[in-house]
Amino acid sequence: MSGLLALMDDVAAIAKVAATSVDDIAAAAGKAGAKTAGVIIDDAAVTPKYVQGFAPARELPIIWKIARGSLFNKLIVLLPVALLLANFAPWLITPLLMLGGSYLCFEGAEKIFHVLFPHGDTHVEADMDIKDPAHLEEQKVAGAIKTDFILSAEIMTIALSAIPEGAVWMEAAALAVVGVVITLAVYGSVALIVKMDDVGLFMAQRARTGLGQAIGRGLVKAMPKLMWLLSVVGTAAMLWVGGSIMIHGLHELGMHHPYEDIHHLAELAAHKVDAQFSGTVSWAVTALCDGVLGLVYGLILIPVATRIIGPMIAAITGKKAAH
Repeated sequence: MSGLLALMDDVAAIAKVAATSVDDIAAAAGKAGAKTAGVIIDDAAVTPKYVQGFAPARELPIIWKIARGSLFNKLIVLLPVALLLANFAPWLITPLLMLGGSYLCFEGAEKIFHVLFPHGDTHVEADMDIKDPAHLEEQKVAGAIKTDFILSAEIMTIALSAIPEGAVWMEAAALAVVGVVITLAVYGSVALIVKMDDVGLFMAQRARTGLGQAIGRGLVKAMPKLMWLLSVVGTAAMLWVGGSIMIHGLHELGMHHPYEDIHHLAELAAHKVDAQFSGTVSWAVTALCDGVLGLVYGLILIPVATRIIGPMIAAITGKKAAH
């Protein structure tokens, strides 16, 4: 009997440790997920464009293919690499974060530059002029997964930097939770967004009440504006997150400007308002400064990427560089 009681005590102790570990993993994953908010917004804003032009029946299958590719990127490729970096080359994490931040700044600035100075890309247009819809779908999915890989790498690296040091298995579990939850959140949201106009059309045609039909028509009319808003938010998130990563990276590497300047400016602005709004004002000023500097840095990167890096990659791969 005493042996049974002792066994029950051991089981209870193990269960308690396991419960604590689950709490720790959840807390670490939550903290890490919050840090990646800007990249997640951008990911959700970018993805819907990959299903534009396809029949409604192919939209959800395409999103599912991209989501599977995203999970493979995060869990099979990036998670092991992130753990290796954390345990054997932690000094590489900040430079890699800054590399991803540079990409985000470039992409955000390029989008704004394209709106202000519209320009075509003959190679991209040629790629899109594919007569075979199945081949076009494969091309679109492949392109989406490549873009997702870069964003996923940024998400996993940011998440890793936010997870407290601990046992390797706990870091792995937290990263896996972040990867799965973010993928489900992003592509679940994308699926809802993409099919919302179909839902609206169905309601407008089939709803039994005038109110239901009016809501359906409203959804159909609202979707273009929602897509535009998502694009704007995604671009702003790119510049904000990219700029923040670069500024914090420079600070970590010993270059304390402009990090300290922005911090000082945010504190001054926070002191000008009531205490209950000081945190919000401080965050807004910091985010605005990060975004503006991210835009400036991204604009500088545009000629570097298109005139130097692009041709170099094209020379190595044998493919034509985009213009």
